[in-house]
Amino acid sequence: MNQNNQQITHTVFMIRPASFGYNTQTAQNNAFQDHRGAEKSDSISQSAIEEFDRFVLKLRQAGIQVLVGLDSIDPKKPDAIFPNNWISFHQDGTVITYPMLAENRRLERNEDYIYTIAHTHQVKRRYTFDEYEHEGMILEGTGSMVLDRQNKIVYACLSPRTDVRLLEKWCVLRSYDKVVFTAKDRNGVAIYHTNVLMAMGTDFVLICLDSIPNQHEKDQLVKSFKKTNKRIIEITEDQLEHFAGNMLQLCNTDKTPYIVMSDQAYQSLRADQILDLEQSGKILFSPIYTIEKYGGGSARCMMAEVFLPEKQASHPQTN
Repeated sequence: MNQNNQQITHTVFMIRPASFGYNTQTAQNNAFQDHRGAEKSDSISQSAIEEFDRFVLKLRQAGIQVLVGLDSIDPKKPDAIFPNNWISFHQDGTVITYPMLAENRRLERNEDYIYTIAHTHQVKRRYTFDEYEHEGMILEGTGSMVLDRQNKIVYACLSPRTDVRLLEKWCVLRSYDKVVFTAKDRNGVAIYHTNVLMAMGTDFVLICLDSIPNQHEKDQLVKSFKKTNKRIIEITEDQLEHFAGNMLQLCNTDKTPYIVMSDQAYQSLRADQILDLEQSGKILFSPIYTIEKYGGGSARCMMAEVFLPEKQASHPQTN
């Protein structure tokens, strides 16, 4: 393990949605989306904005820095609230953008956001995998990949949104090893993103091992976790369906660790699981039921971690 590789950060990038709603394109392979009531688009969009603002406020009150980008009204981007799928920011100053499966999600990539973040953070290298989507090769950022940044290992469950060929290219670029597996929900449907079933922390991994049907792949995962000294916290398939796997460990500017999740995820956890997680940080949760129901994603999906080096603040000269 390289002690210089940070697993958690005190800064996240989030996008305040302008047209949040049920996305029929992503619903084709996201079993977590619920279309019931989706025709009430205006009230759904407004509820999502309110949930987003409340979530951002809670993060900031905890001392976590939130860089907020404002989604544009036109063109409509129902999933703009989930930026972690199209962009990632790395400790060495690298910014990477990713190919998206749904055509209307490709509209979310916006260089203006990167330009704005570069005012306060150092962007030293810029890579794009975007063009691979035209070859049918998809890799949806830290939705597809759960990163053990300390040990430079990427964990990925294969799905229409996670192509192993592109994952290999990413691993070569970033000098990571990969652990690949398949995961299915209780109806036998491939789980669309890895970060729905597992979350990686500094000293723990939370995962739904019951969703991995192949025993050899399950054994390989457990072996890797033990080798890297990650405490395994298992969740059930029912908890997975309540987004308990979609959490993220962060810290505030004082280096106090937090484990961030939705209210629904928190309510699904048992007391012993909560105590186990609290060994690794204070639990912060917020209600985002509208976003979860229609977007099929939860708290972790809403946050793109910013590991870029911060620029030194310039101090005005005094006469």
